[in-house]
Amino acid sequence: MLVVNSSPVLTPAQVNDPSAVPSEADAAVVHRIHTLLTRQFLDPAVYGTYPEEVLAAAERNGGTAHLRDGDLELINAPIDLIGVNYYNPCVVESGPGLPADAAWPGSEGVRFATADAPTTAMGWPIVPDGLSRLLVRLSQDYPRVGLMVTENGAAFDDVVEQGRVHDDQRVAYLDGHLREVHRAIEAGADLRGYLLWSLLDNFEWAEGYRRRFGIVHVDYATQARVLKDSALWYRDVISRNGL
Repeated sequence: MLVVNSSPVLTPAQVNDPSAVPSEADAAVVHRIHTLLTRQFLDPAVYGTYPEEVLAAAERNGGTAHLRDGDLELINAPIDLIGVNYYNPCVVESGPGLPADAAWPGSEGVRFATADAPTTAMGWPIVPDGLSRLLVRLSQDYPRVGLMVTENGAAFDDVVEQGRVHDDQRVAYLDGHLREVHRAIEAGADLRGYLLWSLLDNFEWAEGYRRRFGIVHVDYATQARVLKDSALWYRDVISRNGL
């Protein structure tokens, strides 16, 4: 399995309206950022080729001397599944004259925007149908490889009250995303499984213990665990195999 932190690339208008048609300039920007975000990793692995846009960006940002004969043959090893970590969409629009973002070599002329949507405690926009859009796109682009959602979840400011954690926002988040998983399957996505992030509150690599993603609350001082309402809800979803 090859796991990628991927996102659907959308214009601001498309975040809340999947039928919105981007301008020619915005469509070109969406295509370029999708290539930098997802295709530059999956195309070599699945098809044994680098996207031309990635090679052009590399030439402008240090050159391609690091590429060696035989690299693609090694990279293009068979994989059983593409793992997808999804939390939020990547929102962009055309920004003529803007320099490339330092974190995105090759993103000249791109404005990175914010989604008009509710957010988690991380400040990440909650856009459930971004997951179905992403899964369908990946199945269309890489039809020979199955998919697995390897991470999907949300951090909220959980509080233990009288032995319970009433995390209604997380329940709504998971309900919405699981419905989109089902929609993606109905639309033809070859999805083999779904893994929630996370079972337990834990040490998040960039946030430490500050953010809680688990459906089980952990008291870090005592290691006591409390099943959040989301855990009880998720148990019932699993037991009846449906929402």
